[in-house]
Amino acid sequence: MTAAAQGFLAPQQQSRPDGKTLTAALLRAEKAAKQTRKSLPLDVLLGTWRLCFSAGKKAKLQSGQPVGNGFYMPKLAIARISFARNGDSEDSLQITNELQIGPLTVRFTGPARYPGKKNLLVFDFTYLQLQCFGLKVFSGKIGQRDDQSFVTTPVAKLPFFAFFTATADYIAARGRGGGLAIWVQE
Repeated sequence: MTAAAQGFLAPQQQSRPDGKTLTAALLRAEKAAKQTRKSLPLDVLLGTWRLCFSAGKKAKLQSGQPVGNGFYMPKLAIARISFARNGDSEDSLQITNELQIGPLTVRFTGPARYPGKKNLLVFDFTYLQLQCFGLKVFSGKIGQRDDQSFVTTPVAKLPFFAFFTATADYIAARGRGGGLAIWVQE
């Protein structure tokens, strides 16, 4: 995974593992984290991360062998996710998910929380902003929940990321929909 992160951020196309090899590494890391019940502290997730690689929900280990393949994000599409503390509370977080393609930027923000159980970070997007050439095209609330109702919503009814590895260079997780992803520190 380290080679993938370093190769992705390199200015020139460096050697990096192919999609099947990286998917297999992610699946092995996920399995090891589950077996050891490795707990990740929130502080290792805080910051801004760039999506490097994604594998669909069909990615799994079958008889010890990886099934499914993934792909590296193209350099022209920049997808970022960030997690930050929201105020003084340890439990109150904000998530921002942003996609930038040329002059167009789509940004979702909302509340998040990290209960610590199973390394789940639950969130809800409640705000959308669209920009084109740096000018706001749209900015407003989305969805049914507000930040207050998010706090009382059970984890089972919220989107989440189940993180299974985190270093200073990258983080990796499986989403509620079943897909795997690795993000690199910019």
